[in-house]
Amino acid sequence: TSDHAALSAAMEKMDAAGAWDYEAKAKQITSQLGLMNMHQSITGLSGGQRKRLALAKVMLEEPDLIIMDEPTNHLDLDSIEWLEDTLASKNTSLLLVTHDRYFLDKVTNEIIELENGSISRYQGNYSYYLERKAEKVQQLQAENEKAQNLMRKELDWIRRQPKARGTKAKYRIDAFHELKEKAAPIKTTQKLELNVKETRLGNKILEVDHISKGYNGNTLIKDFSYIFKKKDRIGIVGKNGAGKSTFLNMLTGNLKPDQGSVIKGDTTVFGYFTQEGLDISEDKRVIDVVKEIAEVITLGNGQTLGVSQFLTLFLFPPPMQYTYISKLSGGEKKRLQLLKVLVKNPNFLILDEPTNDLDIQTLNVLEDFLQNFGGCLLIVSHDRYFMDTLVDHLFVFEDNGQIKDFPGNYTDYREYIKEKLQEEKKEKQQEKQEQQAIPTPAKENKKATFKEKKEYEQLEKEIEALEKTKEEIINKLNSGTGSHEELTEWSKEIERLISLIDEKSERWLELAEKIQ
Repeated sequence: TSDHAALSAAMEKMDAAGAWDYEAKAKQITSQLGLMNMHQSITGLSGGQRKRLALAKVMLEEPDLIIMDEPTNHLDLDSIEWLEDTLASKNTSLLLVTHDRYFLDKVTNEIIELENGSISRYQGNYSYYLERKAEKVQQLQAENEKAQNLMRKELDWIRRQPKARGTKAKYRIDAFHELKEKAAPIKTTQKLELNVKETRLGNKILEVDHISKGYNGNTLIKDFSYIFKKKDRIGIVGKNGAGKSTFLNMLTGNLKPDQGSVIKGDTTVFGYFTQEGLDISEDKRVIDVVKEIAEVITLGNGQTLGVSQFLTLFLFPPPMQYTYISKLSGGEKKRLQLLKVLVKNPNFLILDEPTNDLDIQTLNVLEDFLQNFGGCLLIVSHDRYFMDTLVDHLFVFEDNGQIKDFPGNYTDYREYIKEKLQEEKKEKQQEKQEQQAIPTPAKENKKATFKEKKEYEQLEKEIEALEKTKEEIINKLNSGTGSHEELTEWSKEIERLISLIDEKSERWLELAEKIQ
């Protein structure tokens, strides 16, 4: 029939496209990106979840060219590493914008830099780019210095020439103007300057005493205690939804624990940089945001600055200071949020995903400031490079609300997990080898027993019956007469039968070797 022909053609297309495992592949990709509920409505997803869903859709389609703009935002560390490994092993062209330096280093083989209106290309990963960039800057500085010395001589020559002879040396004057361009000061990108005074930190900073917290029967934090010390530099690691932001809100007093207590020292001043961003009306101007906190800002060296001068250090020049918040880009809003945190002169900085929307140059300046920061530092970040540079131990959020204090940075932790998995694998292999090495009787009997012969004969009959049943169901499937539900059920039954036939056939072959 026409239905039968159409179904056969459709099945051939399914085979050619490898579509039989499409659903399993979709589930695997979405689960790796932290999207577990496949039946959830799109309207109920958060902004971060929608971005992860869009990323899953791209990965599932397997296009020839993938263009990604900050793909690691809104992903937890496990998801980033999965995406990194997947993209690094794919034979796909990839064009991406990202501030994740480890991601750039592992996935890319060419870097394109946009600077001062020009494009420079570097054939290599991020590490290679940094080496070549340093060489290029050094070379430009040497050429610029050489050109300036030569220009001074040429300028002296031009000034000493009589006006009447000017036309005779026109070629040399033209060359002088070209030289002047070379000798002009090298354009450098404006740099953010972070420098604020820290409030003195007393001996008692923050004590966390047996705190627990849960929602709707789900335990996020269970019986955790810690006494913060001066110059503590701690990273927080855990999957999305593990309770990291809840934990930070309890430390700052924005949220009460179900059990236990959090006791803050008298001199402790929190600076809390949150994921949510600026909690400010969009119709306010940039300068008004800072003036609401202070009219004068004290820097680390004791120098005092007015609000306008301080904003200029943060790359908000005077014309931009009267811009409305609604007109700022994502990165500019993040910078303003950071400024708003630092202007309070904190001595206990809590940074919850501070790297989103910040470019690499700004991240370098922020890292340099935080390395010299004398207070306590607590960081939640999916930027592994940022974390490795700044922390010396981790709070690892594990299952069932447990928080483990790990001595080391993020790379140390990943190496520890890798070694642990390898040890577990080695132990399982040893157990398997020990089980296989159980002594056999001294007199080996390779001939099949009566029982094994009967099993052999029975397996022949069972395999034959299963093959017949499989063929009948395939015929039903190909007939095109079944409903959608029946077709689905028959497909599942064929998969089960194939698995069962393979299992019994393997045992039949083992017995056949003994009988022959």
